Amino acid sequence: MSLTAHIPSHRKPRRSASKVALRAGVAGGVLSTIAVAGAAGPANAEPVTATLEMPTITADLATTVAASAEATQQVAHAYDLQAQQDAAAEKAAKTAKKAKADAERKAEAERKAEEAAKKKAAEEAAAKEAAAEKAEQERASRAAERTTLSASASGSGVSVGSSSSSSSSSSASSSSSSSTATGSAAAVVAFARAQVGDAYVSGGTGPNSWDCSGLTQAAFRSIGVDLPRVSQAQSTAGTQVGLDNLQPGDILYWGGAGSAYHVGIYVGGGNFVGAQNSGTGVVERPLAYDMPTGAVRVL
Repeated sequence: MSLTAHIPSHRKPRRSASKVALRAGVAGGVLSTIAVAGAAGPANAEPVTATLEMPTITADLATTVAASAEATQQVAHAYDLQAQQDAAAEKAAKTAKKAKADAERKAEAERKAEEAAKKKAAEEAAAKEAAAEKAEQERASRAAERTTLSASASGSGVSVGSSSSSSSSSSASSSSSSSTATGSAAAVVAFARAQVGDAYVSGGTGPNSWDCSGLTQAAFRSIGVDLPRVSQAQSTAGTQVGLDNLQPGDILYWGGAGSAYHVGIYVGGGNFVGAQNSGTGVVERPLAYDMPTGAVRVL
């Protein structure tokens, strides 16, 4: 649409030919009258002139409309810029909210993982302690049973099964009690006895806390002999010997050869030194306290 479309035209409407002729006649008469009057009037009279000025509104209106259009564009640009800023702020807020939620979920997962690890460690420690206590109770029960059977067999003069074996082992231990450790065996015995009173700790390898195989390994290492780390392997680390032929420095084991669950060191005089459990620590006890299953000789 044209910028001046809404402005009424200043042109006069068309007239019919008759009206034009009539008005021309009237105008001619008027002009004749004026001419006559002018001729009759004073000679120095000034002529009458009339100027008709048409309003020039078209140019001003175009300027106004152009200015209005420019102002409208500026307002539209301002609205568009504000909309972009609002969209950017909303997007940043959503991003920050999502990042916060992710961080909170990660922190919660880490907290739960840490709690689960602590719980698992506590359960494993409790299980190890329970297993050690159970093993000690089983050894004590077997020792008491063997002692009872041995006493019964000695009193009745009858040798039956394990009671006969226990009696012969005790007799052999008594007969070897006069044997004295010498050389490397003496050094192993001295090392083992020096640790009596230390604490028992599962996996302990010294210098102030031990488990059973950690103590025997350290004792033999003191003379330059390397033993395997665990009881099962130590129970087959040397030559198998009978309990009636023990010598100081022999390794005693409880359980089967190759599947032993406990080891100690025979120190002579019918005694052994071993890291027993968390309740007793490292002790020296007579064989009757907990009769071993077998022995191996390394030296």
